Amino acid sequence: MPISRDRILYQDDHLLAVNKLSGELVVKGKGEVGKLPLLDFLKKDYPGLRTLHRLDFETSGVVVFARTKQVYGKVMESGFSGWKKVYCTLVVGRMERERGEVRAPLPARSGKGTVEAVTRYTVLDRFANSSFVEAEIETGRHHQIRRHFASIGHPLALDHVYGNEKFNRVFTQEFRYRKFFLHAARVELLHPITGERIVIEAPLPKTFEKMIKTLKSL
Repeated sequence: MPISRDRILYQDDHLLAVNKLSGELVVKGKGEVGKLPLLDFLKKDYPGLRTLHRLDFETSGVVVFARTKQVYGKVMESGFSGWKKVYCTLVVGRMERERGEVRAPLPARSGKGTVEAVTRYTVLDRFANSSFVEAEIETGRHHQIRRHFASIGHPLALDHVYGNEKFNRVFTQEFRYRKFFLHAARVELLHPITGERIVIEAPLPKTFEKMIKTLKSL
């Protein structure tokens, strides 16, 4: 059964972009897989597909794939130059500044040393004890957004790795949600073949939308 058409955000002969759901794997990890990862599922209809970047299991939104080895090579050679990724998330506490930047090195995926990382953010809305935030990154480091917001005292709501357990417990009791809200809302990139600037967007998941509406109404 092919992926539903409404989840295809962009496609041509070179690239494919899909709206990943929260609770989906992009590629197979080390552990047991309950259902087929997105890449394996898509390969049935798009043979030769290669992953250009990944999203965490709980994160939803735009994932871009290369449809040929040539395109994959070009993007890798460029080091993702010209790429920009914009996420929406819900963090703990009322953030005072409208805009800000977190610049802090993070552990390298290789496990050796650290790498530079920058997250720029804009506050979209504030609630009683949380904030709805847009975060922009250029090169995504491992758990970059989650680590960076935790480092400034505003971890993602319901993040059980870097978050505030007391807040998470109360939030879950009140709203019955258990997974953090992090959505890759937009990816901008230079097309590896044509050089044209492409903007790919994914709508906010219904559960995330519903949560924001609920918090606004309190």
